[in-house]
Amino acid sequence: MASSSSRRWATLICSIAFSIYFFIIIFQVPIFSVPCRFGICHTPLEVTSSQLIASEVFPLFIVKALLYPGALAKAICKLKTIQSYRNLLNLYQFNTRAVSAASDLQRLEVLAGSYLSVGGAITGLIKPGRMSLFGILLLMWGLIRESIMGKSGFAHAKGIHIYPAMYIALISAFFSIRKDVRKIIRTFTRKHVVKAKRYKSKVK
Repeated sequence: MASSSSRRWATLICSIAFSIYFFIIIFQVPIFSVPCRFGICHTPLEVTSSQLIASEVFPLFIVKALLYPGALAKAICKLKTIQSYRNLLNLYQFNTRAVSAASDLQRLEVLAGSYLSVGGAITGLIKPGRMSLFGILLLMWGLIRESIMGKSGFAHAKGIHIYPAMYIALISAFFSIRKDVRKIIRTFTRKHVVKAKRYKSKVK
């Protein structure tokens, strides 16, 4: 009974956590600010998309398909006209200011973390795993390192910020891992049972 109960609780917690994480990543809630190849990026999806456009690895329609849910959500929240699919890239101003390729290489953690974060959100629709957590952790490490370098006077590392939503993404990514959540629930349940037994023995 306890095992099935812990399994149900773990499934519920993981589902809620992954839904929050998926919403943050796919609907492009700003979680940081960092100069990227085509301007200032605020989400892992923007960093990933800007790199995919520059490298021409995937056709533009795939990148647009990834960006469209976030563009739709932004238009609804700001009560603006929904951008057409054809002119979607203009909304993100990916063609305004180019950052050198060397600058991208100096932010490999941010780039790799963005790829993993987006990949974790997409593959998590089938089965949530550790990819999302690794991506967010790598992103945070890269942004913190870059922020420290910016304070030390490195020009390429200035203008980098971490928003509070980053910590929500981190927590939701962790609690979307079912095995870890089940271990936490089992540990908590065992401690609760031990305390209950001790209390009963004292009462007797």
